[in-house]
Amino acid sequence: MIAHLRNYISAILFVLSLSAFAQDFSLSGKVVDANGSPIEFANVILSVENEDEFYKGTSTDDKGFFIIDNLDATTYFVRISYIGHEDFAQKVILTGNLDIKTIQLNDLPESLDEVTVVAKRPTITRKPDRLIFNVENTALTEGSTLGVLKSTPGIIISEGGINIKSAPAAVYINNRKVQLTSDELIQLLESAPANSIKSVEVITNPPASYDADSGSVINIIMSKNLVTGYRGSIQTNFTQGVFPRYNAGTSHYFKNDKINLNLNYSYTNQKINRDQDDRVNFLDDSNQIEEIWKSNVNRNTWSETHNLNLNFDYYIDERNTLSLTSTGLYTPYFKYQLRNKTDIFDANENFVSSFTADNLSRDNKYNIGTNLIFRHGFKNDASLTFNVHHTVYDYERDQNVFQDESGVDDDSEFNTLANQDTQIITGKMDYNLPINESSTFDLGAKYSSVNTDSDITRTDIINGNEVVNMENSDAFKYDEKVFAVYSNYNKSWDSWELNLGLRAEQTNIEGESLSLSETNTQDYLNWFPNVSLLHTISDDVNIYSSYKRSITRPSYTNLNPFTFFLNENTVVLGNPNLVPTYRDHYKIGTSFLEHFTVEAYYMNYDGDIVELPRQNNQTNIVAYTPVNLDKKIEYGFDFLFDYYPTNTWNLYFVTSFYNISEESDFGEGFVKQDQWSNYSILYNNVSFLEDRSLNVSLVLTWAGKNLQQFQTLKNRLVSELSISKSILNKKGIISLAVDDIFNMQDFDSSTNYLNQSSSSFVDVDTRFVKLGFRYNFGNTKLETNERTTSAEERERLKDLN
Repeated sequence: MIAHLRNYISAILFVLSLSAFAQDFSLSGKVVDANGSPIEFANVILSVENEDEFYKGTSTDDKGFFIIDNLDATTYFVRISYIGHEDFAQKVILTGNLDIKTIQLNDLPESLDEVTVVAKRPTITRKPDRLIFNVENTALTEGSTLGVLKSTPGIIISEGGINIKSAPAAVYINNRKVQLTSDELIQLLESAPANSIKSVEVITNPPASYDADSGSVINIIMSKNLVTGYRGSIQTNFTQGVFPRYNAGTSHYFKNDKINLNLNYSYTNQKINRDQDDRVNFLDDSNQIEEIWKSNVNRNTWSETHNLNLNFDYYIDERNTLSLTSTGLYTPYFKYQLRNKTDIFDANENFVSSFTADNLSRDNKYNIGTNLIFRHGFKNDASLTFNVHHTVYDYERDQNVFQDESGVDDDSEFNTLANQDTQIITGKMDYNLPINESSTFDLGAKYSSVNTDSDITRTDIINGNEVVNMENSDAFKYDEKVFAVYSNYNKSWDSWELNLGLRAEQTNIEGESLSLSETNTQDYLNWFPNVSLLHTISDDVNIYSSYKRSITRPSYTNLNPFTFFLNENTVVLGNPNLVPTYRDHYKIGTSFLEHFTVEAYYMNYDGDIVELPRQNNQTNIVAYTPVNLDKKIEYGFDFLFDYYPTNTWNLYFVTSFYNISEESDFGEGFVKQDQWSNYSILYNNVSFLEDRSLNVSLVLTWAGKNLQQFQTLKNRLVSELSISKSILNKKGIISLAVDDIFNMQDFDSSTNYLNQSSSSFVDVDTRFVKLGFRYNFGNTKLETNERTTSAEERERLKDLN
């Protein structure tokens, strides 16, 4: 009896041990399309016994790879699917780790009369180096691209640019930097429809293949929606803010076995209003108020802008592709008008005097960037890519300023004519080598050359005659050359993912002021490492950490020593002595219980570049000047909750508590300021009706009191309601959006340190209603093909304002 019992227990333990060992098995592979290109987000489903019964599943990564771990030794049915392609199905007998190699999904042989896509994956996905915000099939895609970015966690849109929290962000489309200035970029994204956006990646730790000045990256991933044959769309928007605005555009796609053409055009006609109330307390030597200047400034901007984007691919053969991409922006009409009314008071706020200042400027500019790309694929799935880029940027501003002081006969009037011509040439080579199914290696090199010629001439109007003001006329030449090499290594094993990168950049800069006979040169070599590590503890829990070093070079115009006069008492000054900013960014976080993420981060800035308003208490002039801060530190904690209460309702909430401290020695004393703040987003997206053709989203963003460039900004609430409805058998879409519902997006700011004392209230034209319509036509068959726009150095271009 005992012997039989011993044998029975031994048999049970033996079976259990086999089961334990079997749990270590895995199934992996790679999914590509008919052209051999990797397919991202293809569904991989395993079933057991009954082929229709789900057991486990995953989706492919951006390289087309997938792996499913912790599998038993048994027979499985594998099904791989991606929209617009035939499914792949196969039975496999798993007796160990199995690699089924490369699976090709063939195109569907016939057009689809109707496709209903139901988004099942979470709206927010966390990875070690980025947050992915999935917006496909939500009401947000019926607005503008800029509206999508405003709703993305961590992104802050302001007049000064696009930031990830307090740090300026480089904007990419399909992993290539957009070739426009900050102002042009915002204008382009506001006029570009969002219907082709699949997701937005907020990358806080970009790999080494990104430029070293891409400390934080916003990467807009476009849907793989090009079609075999021809497909097109037209769209128009009407926006009523303080003044009406108009936008219209059209997109056209054509594809066959050899070529792929994508052409997009948009036209924008708008007038934007802004009101601002400023107060400057001019102080005496003991920092007591001597005079108070209160100004009301009204600014109107009229503009007409044409945007054109061309993407053309020629498939030479199955391994070689030649591509041409070009992005152009042309602004034939731009009028900028400032009306300033300033009242001057003594320390007891008794009226002393007043003046008015009118500034009228007219601009003309164009910005064209073109890339020629050749890609060769090897038999071992490695690839070699060459990219040559050229930008031509031409800008002209003709300005008239008239200042009238009450009770004084000697009024001030002057004209300025400013020009900027920039040429950018870059060459880049990238080699990608998949070592095996779980690791890849990238190697690349890049050379860029930037040349800028600028000049400004001021003529004073004296007794009706124009007299050249030589003290405020100048010419400036800027030459920058950067050579970079980089490598990336990605590895995944068991429950770990590792990304390592290293980039080296040699920079040579020379800036020459011809009128002042001054030359500034900079020559430096820098190393930029990055690393990220993720460990999956269970299906519901993972932890990750990352480190990234990056650089921010001064914009070309900030290095320009010109003085631009808004009026005789408000000027903008360049600073040829600016040096780059270096940032070290550390992060650690965890995701758990499917819906929660907690993250902590720390960023140290060495020489942060900021534009400060500096008041001169002797001359009563306020000068906006870019400077390098001695030190800036930001650290904080992020909390994220993402949940689907129902199949048609998505809810997420993200909140961040963070501290910013800034310190610098201005020669008149040392200043240090710090401020805790909160940034929060509450997002709701709901689909209605049986076919989910009615979508509604409400986004509320709270930006608490915070510190920016030694200025304290008070609380703001950003709100947006958007509704979209499919019509005309789903070929047409009408949309309605309402921004700034609660009228709380205007903001107060104040400056108070050393002998600086000022405040302002800014009323921006952000409260509006937008009506939109889009109509799709042509072939409705879905095909995969992802297209990009390209550029690198152009972000540091700035308008002369």
